[in-house]
Parts: sequence; structure tokens; C-alpha cells
Amino acid sequence: MIDIKHLSKSFGDHMVLNDISEHIYPGEKAVILGPSGSGKSTFLRTLNLMEYPTSGSIVFDGRDITDPGADIDSIRRQMGMVFQHFNLFPNMTIRKNITLAPVRTKLMSKEAADDLASQLLQRVGLSDKADAYPNQLSGGQKQRIAIVRALAMNPKVMLFDEPTSALDPEMVGEVLSVMKELADTGMTMVVVTHEMAFAREVGSRILFMDEGQIKEQGTPDQIFNHPQNPRLQDFLSKVL
Repeated sequence: MIDIKHLSKSFGDHMVLNDISEHIYPGEKAVILGPSGSGKSTFLRTLNLMEYPTSGSIVFDGRDITDPGADIDSIRRQMGMVFQHFNLFPNMTIRKNITLAPVRTKLMSKEAADDLASQLLQRVGLSDKADAYPNQLSGGQKQRIAIVRALAMNPKVMLFDEPTSALDPEMVGEVLSVMKELADTGMTMVVVTHEMAFAREVGSRILFMDEGQIKEQGTPDQIFNHPQNPRLQDFLSKVL
């Protein structure tokens, strides 16, 4: 679904991503692990050009999104993105937060969007929050709404950038539960996370990043039980 070739990204003289070539396959749950500053979030954000690569190409669903002529807005509609800090519109109700994009982009009518919002809110256990505002919700509830808002665009892939890192520990579980259910539906997912239990349980492939490169990848069993790279071994010894 996503074909990345020789991807590099620099901020000034600082090389953040260094010649990464990788594939994301339809239906897989690719989980990206690594220490802070390893380039994980930058890598994720280049996949929908929130960060534009210094060099290299990214082909999504057969289209080169790094081509200057690419309609990136159209392509982004098919790539749901969930951030660390929710990014909900504070002056809009939860229902309006969910329906704004599909209606504004003419993906569906207001009535259809309202119906979909109700279905998605029920799916994540927040049907009673449709007319509430973001400041009336807990962090875990806001993040579940952020996931629903991305799903309302019917994306082909979901990108998660450390979606639980800003949450109180007791709220992490409710967000991971929604992500696990989403994984069970067959959604293609790329997840940057520090949640090792989630990576082990849900990930179909684990990618370990350090110094702007993918140093090792494999199944959860290979990565967690039989790591080969010394930096990965050191990393796991500190986080497990």
C-alpha cells in the first residue's frame, strides 16, 4: 500500500531520516519502536507529507505523493492520522468535529455524516458525548474521538503518532482497546508507540528505529524474544 524508496529528511545539518526504503502492506499492523529522537515520528509524518522529505519517494496506493503534481489533499483523505494531542476543534461539538471533514470535502451529505458519527460513537462507547465539547471530555475520551474523526473519512490506512503518550496511565487502556478492535477489522495501521504490550499483541511486524534508520525488523516474537541488533537489545533491556 505504501512504497518508500531512499527516504531522507534533514533539518538544517541534522539528518533525521537516513536513506530508508520500506514497504507497508495492505492489512498489516506495522509498529515502529525506538528511543526518543530516533526519527520515528518524522518517518510517520512523511508518509502523508506533513513533513516533506529532503530526498526519496513515497508511493501510496499506486500514486507518487512526492511528485510535485500530486493532489496531496485528495491523497491525505485516505490516510487517517491520530496525533499525541488530539487536535480536536474546541469550539465545535463532538458530532461537528467528526462530521466537518466528510461534509466539507463532499465525501457524504450532512445526514449521512451524522448517521456515521452516531455509529462510530456507539462503536467506541461514547454515544452520550455527541453534543458535548472537547473540554468536557477526559484525555482518553478525546483520543477515542480523534480516532473516530479519522475513521469518518473512510481511510485506507491509519497512522498513529504515539497516541497514548499524552494520557494519564489509567486512560491508556481505553484508547488501546479501540485500536485493537480497529486492528481486528483488518485496517492497515502504522503505529509509533512506546506501549510494548500493544506492539507485542497487535503488531504483525515490528520496526526498530535508531539514528534515522530501521536497524531491525521482524515479527513480535523475533524482535522481543530473539533480537539481533545490539542497539535493539540495549533498548529492550531498558523498556521491558
